[in-house]
Amino acid sequence: MTEPSKLPHHGVPEHQPAAGGIAARARAATGPQYLNGLNPEQREAVETLDGPVLVLAGAGTGKTRVLTTRIAHILSQGRARPHEILSVTFTNKAAREMKLRLGQMLGQAVEGMPWLGTFHSIGGRILRIHAELVQLKSNFTVLDVDDQVRLLKQLLQAENIDDKRWPARMLAGLIDGWKNRGLAPSQVPSGEAAMFGNGKGGKLYASYQERLKILNAADFGDLLLENIRLFRENPDVLRQYQNRFKFILVDEYQDTNVAQYLWLRLLSQAPSRPGAPLSAIIPGNIAPHVIPGRIEDANSDVQSHIEESGDDEDSLRDSGSALSAHPGMTETATPTASSPPKNICCVGDDDQSIYGWRGAEVDNILRFEHDFPGAKVIRLERNYRSTGHILAAASHLIAHNEGRLGKTLRTEDVDGEKVTVTGSRDSEEEARAIGEEIEELQRAGENLNEVAILVRASFQMREFEDRFVTLGLPYRVIGGPRFYERAEIRDALAYLRVINSPADDLAFERIVNVPKRGLGDATVQLLHDHARKRRMPLFEAARAVVETDELKPKARGALRDLILQFDRWRAQREVTAHTELAEIVLDESGYTEMWQKDRSADAAGRLDNLKELVRSMEEFENLQGFLEHISLVMDRDGDASDEAVSLMTLHSAKGLEFDNVFLPGWEEGLFPSQRTLDEQGRAGLEEERRLAHVGLTRARRRAKLYFATNRRIHGTWSTTIPSRFLDELPSANVEITESKGGSGWGGAGGYGPSRFDNVESFGSSYTTPGWQRAQANRNRSQGGRSGQARGGFEESHSSFSGGFSRNKRGPIVIEGELVAKSTGTVSEFSLDDRVFHQKFGYGHVVKIDGNKLTIAFEKAGEKKVVDSFVERV
Repeated sequence: MTEPSKLPHHGVPEHQPAAGGIAARARAATGPQYLNGLNPEQREAVETLDGPVLVLAGAGTGKTRVLTTRIAHILSQGRARPHEILSVTFTNKAAREMKLRLGQMLGQAVEGMPWLGTFHSIGGRILRIHAELVQLKSNFTVLDVDDQVRLLKQLLQAENIDDKRWPARMLAGLIDGWKNRGLAPSQVPSGEAAMFGNGKGGKLYASYQERLKILNAADFGDLLLENIRLFRENPDVLRQYQNRFKFILVDEYQDTNVAQYLWLRLLSQAPSRPGAPLSAIIPGNIAPHVIPGRIEDANSDVQSHIEESGDDEDSLRDSGSALSAHPGMTETATPTASSPPKNICCVGDDDQSIYGWRGAEVDNILRFEHDFPGAKVIRLERNYRSTGHILAAASHLIAHNEGRLGKTLRTEDVDGEKVTVTGSRDSEEEARAIGEEIEELQRAGENLNEVAILVRASFQMREFEDRFVTLGLPYRVIGGPRFYERAEIRDALAYLRVINSPADDLAFERIVNVPKRGLGDATVQLLHDHARKRRMPLFEAARAVVETDELKPKARGALRDLILQFDRWRAQREVTAHTELAEIVLDESGYTEMWQKDRSADAAGRLDNLKELVRSMEEFENLQGFLEHISLVMDRDGDASDEAVSLMTLHSAKGLEFDNVFLPGWEEGLFPSQRTLDEQGRAGLEEERRLAHVGLTRARRRAKLYFATNRRIHGTWSTTIPSRFLDELPSANVEITESKGGSGWGGAGGYGPSRFDNVESFGSSYTTPGWQRAQANRNRSQGGRSGQARGGFEESHSSFSGGFSRNKRGPIVIEGELVAKSTGTVSEFSLDDRVFHQKFGYGHVVKIDGNKLTIAFEKAGEKKVVDSFVERV
């Protein structure tokens, strides 16, 4: 018998466990459980641990799971200990969620991760450890905004600068912007520094920083700016942290500003040898590169640490380089070639960079491969949130952006319902239509918690809040107070309440020193004491006190002027329309001027809200009726756990998702925002388009877009143009629907034919006025689109921030009659004609000016309207 070893060898094939076999399943059971359920792209992002990695994670693709699982994988593989991982997020909520998920995966290991947190919390921790190196003590105080403004007011007074012309809050905003760009006082471009306080902006910034050191204090921006200075001036400290952090993970990288970018770049450089020159540790001048759609100057001396894009004046990078401007730095870009690449993983989505207005730089993510040569880019494109039609629409829309790395979201879910686009006559009909659709969803069994309305500007909320109160539909405002609970609205209402009822002590006390009149707490307390003793209202107590010498002359004069103003306003109430009276009060009281001078980011929005408040008053016969309505609205209370529709701005919706999403106000000037286009040009347009992409991808099952053909601004109707974003949606995934809130306009709203006019959903035998207009629009000539092809910017700029006031395109013709005639044409109406208006009801013509009619309505009073909106009866 032949020995086994002597048997002829014919070659034995290699064995691999069969897929799904016993061996394969047994081997899988021994692997880490946290990897179960990851798709191939997610798993690749988790397991690629060496070198720089950029994870492009589209909306709803599971980026948070990838980040937390990656940390778990690093720890389970023994590649680093918990305190050797730097994991940076943008919000405390995101940091808490990551810790919670890691705790579920790893147990107590997460407790040993002291470097998992927000940029500023980690920066503050490092700063306290090395406070002496930046002239602070470890127990330094972090000032809030109010403290900053108070300190800056002191500096303005010391420089004899008028703080009314140059508000301290405006200077605080400038300094915060400079710090977000990583600029110390000596690095602020002279042109920018000269923009404030008659050329003293730079000096005030330097004095402010010196004063902070004396007070042993830092503001929010210093938590990173002083970190950057600490690392620049102390290479040994920087080297210590570079050696400590074996892995760096960053969430929402597309939202980083310049200072955050610089901080990360410093920490992500491979450690250099002790004694190496500073230029070997800190990246200096960065070579130009090309991003599609951006103009670069290859011969630039690169004053900025990142190349500028678009208009230099608009760019946040138009400063001297926050790195290369440092004295003594050379242009060495990276450490020595022998240094191993740093293990940094940044997760983000260039298509969801929507915070440019607060300093976020989308270029940070676009140039990742340039900053980290050899970086691996992994795209997460499998969406687990939205249906096929919604994803297709969102992907087609965002593809119009040129400054992006590119990816296409896909789903294994059903196509679902198409995205709907609905035109309405005006914003009120828009609110009615959405309210009715929500009621239909509720009757069909939908949970109201799964319904959201996402608006571009907060002033749009007022229309919906009023409508929901009328319908008895519960709602909650996310990311801010309800419209009538906003501070500026409460202040304005307080003025009106005192006019309506002089005995309203709470209202009078609220605005007695708003805007500032030098009537402080001591004055108010004196008025209270006098009112209690004499048993009279606070207003009457003030009237009595100003006739005495109990107050100082300045305070007495200010209080007397305020009383005289209220007396005059009450007299005007009898002869002036309540809407006009509200405008007079806001103007003469100085309240509007107060917000006009305020240069904070939300000041413009507050002015818009005040205009919307005045507009909302037109629906009521008098001031008394309006204030009674407000009492009803403010009385709406509900348990936070109750079902309610979510109402919020698009910026507040980031990270949220709902089954049903309504997106109203898709009109030129509103969305995209005219202010953003004017200030940032093409870069602003691309950010607005990213915001639209974010809005669409909040929807799981239904996304419903609305635009109004007319929107009332400053109390007058303006014809609006449907947003250019509507024509950038794919026809195959969109359905045109008829407004359910009244006689909708449909189609392109009178601005030339749209691709959607030919969609099969128009193939109906409707006989409604909206359908007839849509049918007429289909036969319009293509010539009317020339203005829209230029972006719809043929306009007269309005002080209203939305910038809607525009030159109209050609008039709409239906059955040979003009729907809206141009100004200057002769009206077909005559004096004393009895007419009917859909909103204001019956009335008769009292004045004719071209195609504008002044009509005395039986219930609404005298109104000025365009003749195309009324019918002769």
